[in-house]
Amino acid sequence: MLKTPLFLRLVPVLFTLLWSSGWIVAGYSALYADALTFLVVRYACAAVAITALALAMGAPWPKGRRAILDCVVTGVLIHAAYLGGVWWAVRHGLPTGISGLIAGLQPILTALFAPMLVGERITPVRWLGILAGFVGIALVLQPKLVGVAPTVLWAVLIPVAVNVAGMFAVTFGSFYQKARIVTGDLRTVTAVQYVAAFVVTLPVAFALEPMRIDWNLTMALVLAWSVLALSLGGVGLYLLMIRRGEISRVSTFLYLVPALVAVEAWILFGEALTPLQILGMAVTILGVVLASRK
Repeated sequence: MLKTPLFLRLVPVLFTLLWSSGWIVAGYSALYADALTFLVVRYACAAVAITALALAMGAPWPKGRRAILDCVVTGVLIHAAYLGGVWWAVRHGLPTGISGLIAGLQPILTALFAPMLVGERITPVRWLGILAGFVGIALVLQPKLVGVAPTVLWAVLIPVAVNVAGMFAVTFGSFYQKARIVTGDLRTVTAVQYVAAFVVTLPVAFALEPMRIDWNLTMALVLAWSVLALSLGGVGLYLLMIRRGEISRVSTFLYLVPALVAVEAWILFGEALTPLQILGMAVTILGVVLASRK
């Protein structure tokens, strides 16, 4: 079933839908839990679940110090740094729609660094896309930055900077995953990655947060979706796409994420979008499409 052409064609669609929901659950979890604390619990649950699955199915584990180190590095970049940056930013006031839009610029970063890392040439169309993407981001953020006090401005810029740092982390983590983890069972690779993410995030959460989680039905459902649909489903599909295709091609599917996140945030959270922000979103998506074309 997993190797049929039909499933492989559906993988990008399933991945995009699951990936975009990450910002929605981040928004819900922010109401009841500290961001990094929630991620610590999520990583622990995901590690236990994927480890149990791998052991039950007899999946082979990474062998050798180098193989384990590669899993640790990608786990820290793709999970701890990226998700930590996104969830912390949402928890500290960054709207989910804007956070999703920022993360949707990953294809632009991929195109920008591809010449240095994999020798791809950036065409004039891609450069146009890169410029359009940053112009779009400026338009989206502009209504929130004009006429505000410096203290408020810093309160907006800091979550944006943390979110952007997370986007850089997942970009380089994806390049590293493609270059270094070319073999091995993805179930056990993912298990080691989540253990590494847990070990790195736990002391940071302890240092920065009171580690609060208000357990209720919403919190339980958010955790269940985060572990099963996102940590196991969405991340699994992402790693599968990286292994089977080019990084630049994989990243093109992410241009759909900002629009999906914005629509989901509008429906569920009532986050308003001004005409200027909608224009900026359109320009950004256009830039991502142009920058990600072969």
